[in-house]
Amino acid sequence: MRKYIIADNQDITRAGILFLLGLQKEIQVIVEADSKAELIRELRLHPDAVVVLDYTLFDFNTADELVVLHERFKDADWLLFSDELSLNFIRQVVLPAKAFSVVMKDSSKEEITTAMQFASRKERFICNHISNMLLTGNSAAATAMQDDHLLTASEKVILKEIALGKTTKEIAAEKNLSFHTINSHRKNIFRKLGVNNAHEATRYAMRAGIVDVAEYYI
Repeated sequence: MRKYIIADNQDITRAGILFLLGLQKEIQVIVEADSKAELIRELRLHPDAVVVLDYTLFDFNTADELVVLHERFKDADWLLFSDELSLNFIRQVVLPAKAFSVVMKDSSKEEITTAMQFASRKERFICNHISNMLLTGNSAAATAMQDDHLLTASEKVILKEIALGKTTKEIAAEKNLSFHTINSHRKNIFRKLGVNNAHEATRYAMRAGIVDVAEYYI
């Protein structure tokens, strides 16, 4: 018999979770928490509970806080139940720890129920949406790694400058090279990558890690 803590700030979602949990035979106690502080209090009372958590609506400042909370209450299992979770979050939080399962709020009733059953048995469950997202993300990363050898070190430097929005003239001035040299690099980069414009080149640069997304939006 498992205890459940519902940590979700949406009334309609809590009502739906309560209904589905009410259909399960192995549920012993169901309590609710509407803040991180209250969740911690409930975990102290029920350290081996299953926590149904909408991370995106709760008052966590960073994903690291959730990781620390998991480390603090090692006997608890977590069912992350949200509208949207980023690929980086899934890789940082869900994949390294088997105590985390994940299902989306637009998943079918059958998939959500299955996720609850898995969590009750201390088994990991990853819904189809997140599985597909991981497969797509890993494929993109693998493609970038395979293509990485296409560009020389100098071309990667030029590509980064292009991705940061600099013109051929600006790059030439900064590198103390002629406009013609930078333009030739630009044409070679586009040809090697099979792209037609700076926008497509920028997407490749971010996917390959040549330019960081945060740096791009500065």
